[in-house]
Amino acid sequence: MIAFVSGPVAALAPDAAVVEVGGVGMALQCTPNTLATLRVGQHAKLATSLVVREDSLTLYGFADDDEKQVFELLQTANGVGPRLAQAVLSVHTPDALRRAFASGDEKALTAVPGIGKKGAQKLLIELKDRLGAPVGSAPAVGAPVTQGWRDQLHAALIGLGYATREADEAVAAVAPQAEAAASPNVGALLKAALQTLNRAR
Repeated sequence: MIAFVSGPVAALAPDAAVVEVGGVGMALQCTPNTLATLRVGQHAKLATSLVVREDSLTLYGFADDDEKQVFELLQTANGVGPRLAQAVLSVHTPDALRRAFASGDEKALTAVPGIGKKGAQKLLIELKDRLGAPVGSAPAVGAPVTQGWRDQLHAALIGLGYATREADEAVAAVAPQAEAAASPNVGALLKAALQTLNRAR
């Protein structure tokens, strides 16, 4: 079992990172929130979960152990595989999920692509008492992003290899979306920014 990887970030993609470990590039599937904390060339330590299938070995990377544990716990529910578990964590932080489950918030779960109303109800029943109580008082967005979301988003885009001008334009394009939110979600903004950049190319 690979518990974590540690080393310089060799490459970043919209849904993955490559971390160099002992001369070997380890490819990790990551959420936008985790990717937003990484920079090419900088050292990173990511908690990992290895998913073994008959035809593949996929390593998932997480900013911390809490995110990893929630990822693995989500997969104990019927019908939830690693892709869907990662999609859930792309939309909600572990604490936001705990709040959603504690309050029976169906809407929060149906905001995840791939989860409908019935699926949300099943998940609430299966996992309600298993995620535990929220551990912090952070907003439902992971890192402290109410301040400086522009800087975080800009740095994440530069880390993904975009030019400063492209990053500036993408940040400007998603600014209305960010300003409409009480607490901007950098992961969601990164996804939206990447979509605008892909359209522009």
